[in-house]
Amino acid sequence: MLNRIIKWSLENQLLVTIGLVLSILAGVWAVKETRIDAIPDLSDVQVIIFTEFSGQAPQVVEDQVTYPITTKMMAVPYAKVVRGYSFFGFSFVYVIFDDGTDLYWARSRVLEYL
Repeated sequence: MLNRIIKWSLENQLLVTIGLVLSILAGVWAVKETRIDAIPDLSDVQVIIFTEFSGQAPQVVEDQVTYPITTKMMAVPYAKVVRGYSFFGFSFVYVIFDDGTDLYWARSRVLEYL
C-alpha cells in the first residue's frame, strides 16, 4: 500500500505540490485566527491575606496574628483549604475556594470575615 502511495505521488507531483501549498496556507491562517487566550486559567480561586507585625518573632506572629485569622477563615463558605504561614514580622494566610467560586464573591466573604 505504501508503495502505491509513493508511486502515485511521483506520478502526480503537481497535485502533491498544490496540496502541500494549501496545507501550509491553512496552517498559517489557523495560527493567525487562533485567539491568544485559548489556554484557560486552571489555577484555584484563592485569596491571600498578608499581615505585617514588625519586629516580632515567628512564634509571636503565629500566636497573635496567623492562628486567629486562620481559624476565622475556616468558617468562610466554600473555603476548601486554609493555610497559614508565619515569618519574622509578617504572615500569609491562603484561603483556597471550591472550583466554580467567583473570585470577587470570595474576596468579599474574606473581607467580611476579617
